[in-house]
Amino acid sequence: MSYYLKKNWKLIFWPCFLGLMAQSAYVIIQLMMMQSFQAAFELDLSGFIQWTSACIGGYIAYFGLAAIAGALEANAKRKLNNQVRHDLYLTLLQKKHPEYHSQDNGVYISWLTTNIKQIDSLGWTSFFSIFNQLIMIICCVAALLSLDWVMLAFGLVSAAIMLSVPKLFTKQMEKLGQTCANAEAQGLSHIKDILSGFDVLRAFGRTNRFINEGDSASDEMEKACCKLKTSQGFITCGVGVISVCLQFLQQIVTVFLAIQGRIIIGAISSASNLTAGITNGLSSVANSRISIAAAKPYFENITVHAEDVLPPKDLTAETSCNTISMENVSFFYDDKQVLDNQSFIFEKGGKYALTGPSGCGKSTVLKLLLGWLPKYQGFIHFDGKNASDFTPEQLLQQMSYIEQDVYLFNTTIRDNITLGIDFSDEMLKRAIKDSSLDGDLANMPLGLDTPVGENGSNLSGGQKQRVAIARALIHNRSILLVDEGTSALDQKNADIVEQSLLDNPNLTLILVSHHLTQKRKAQFTKVYELKPITVSPENVSKQEAVSVF
Repeated sequence: MSYYLKKNWKLIFWPCFLGLMAQSAYVIIQLMMMQSFQAAFELDLSGFIQWTSACIGGYIAYFGLAAIAGALEANAKRKLNNQVRHDLYLTLLQKKHPEYHSQDNGVYISWLTTNIKQIDSLGWTSFFSIFNQLIMIICCVAALLSLDWVMLAFGLVSAAIMLSVPKLFTKQMEKLGQTCANAEAQGLSHIKDILSGFDVLRAFGRTNRFINEGDSASDEMEKACCKLKTSQGFITCGVGVISVCLQFLQQIVTVFLAIQGRIIIGAISSASNLTAGITNGLSSVANSRISIAAAKPYFENITVHAEDVLPPKDLTAETSCNTISMENVSFFYDDKQVLDNQSFIFEKGGKYALTGPSGCGKSTVLKLLLGWLPKYQGFIHFDGKNASDFTPEQLLQQMSYIEQDVYLFNTTIRDNITLGIDFSDEMLKRAIKDSSLDGDLANMPLGLDTPVGENGSNLSGGQKQRVAIARALIHNRSILLVDEGTSALDQKNADIVEQSLLDNPNLTLILVSHHLTQKRKAQFTKVYELKPITVSPENVSKQEAVSVF
């Protein structure tokens, strides 16, 4: 939290400065009210009217300054929240492929929504509250000092007491804050899971499970938050009791000094307000410090800040990827081995197919080339340079990947193809034609501007795959990895798309398929047929990758 406050001190300065002015105006009003009360006590009508009018003007200024400070504070919190989200996005981008997918998307959604709200309420709001209350306390202390040093001494004692109370609960609130954050993330992930399976549960008549698991996930989140709020409530109550006791003691001291003639009688009216400014301010500071302690765990997900991220090296400037080689590569998913000492060579402009039954490692080979699975055995080289020397982002500057389960953003077909880049009409038409998407667009009144819906819900599976293929083609990557990328197309359109890829002399194609006809196999530079690993009685695993052509 301190990182963002230091980085944005200029942004924070103005709401704090105007807050200082507003709190100062409030204390000045209390001093003027003393004079107004004293004039009334002395039956000085003219003085009473003058001081009362000054108090009214002071209150107008106070509320005006407070309103402007509040608006600037809201704007500062907006920008701070945006920065935290930005750094969370960067944190996610820095995760390796397995690390990112080890968590459900519901967890990340919780980070970017619920956690930000908690940071806003527990962190930023508490920070501004502490600043304003400390200014109020300082101004009230100065005002009491102008009346009598005894009142100042009592204020300092009160401050020492009130500031020491939160230290007793800081660790407890940090722990409860962490528990609440974890419960919210898990509960949101659970809710996302049952919403994703809504159609399945309803189709099999399991609506009770939908309701019961939804209720369970809701209670999972609410229990931890309830415990946090309950603890905060009891702590706030205790701090409030201490604050009230100190106010009554301060009032006794004020009356005693007035009887002795050390302060004006009019001070009795506002001295309690000044005392309340100190004790209530210290109480608020104490509660806000507890809230900031509870907010701390929500910042722990952030591991990267904007200034820490360097632009990736341009792989295209270092190598043209004439040859990609995989030598004696083995890979395990936990304890399950899917590749055993396999070797492949892919030359620039070549057309390669990986075939074989499910589970033999075809998709794994593509993910290894993309750099998504770094923990492999063996060697992967791009023009003789070790693949581990490059980040996945650098590798993807030359490679494009089309998977079977295509994801489309909830925008238009055009935006899903171009991803916001301004391609020429000629390039767009070429990509649409080569992906066989032109026939679909002809039947859509809005053409390329047709909304696809959430994850392409307005399109068929085949249309989604054609959009994904057009997206890969228009971005002009020299290496195209296709994982069953035409499986949702009818045979005619699948043949058209595959043929357009095979006919592109500048494209290195690596295609995964369960089935290829003999005629199609003949068109590939090489077909690698993978076989699943078999376990012998001696627990020795073996796997073959046969070059058919």
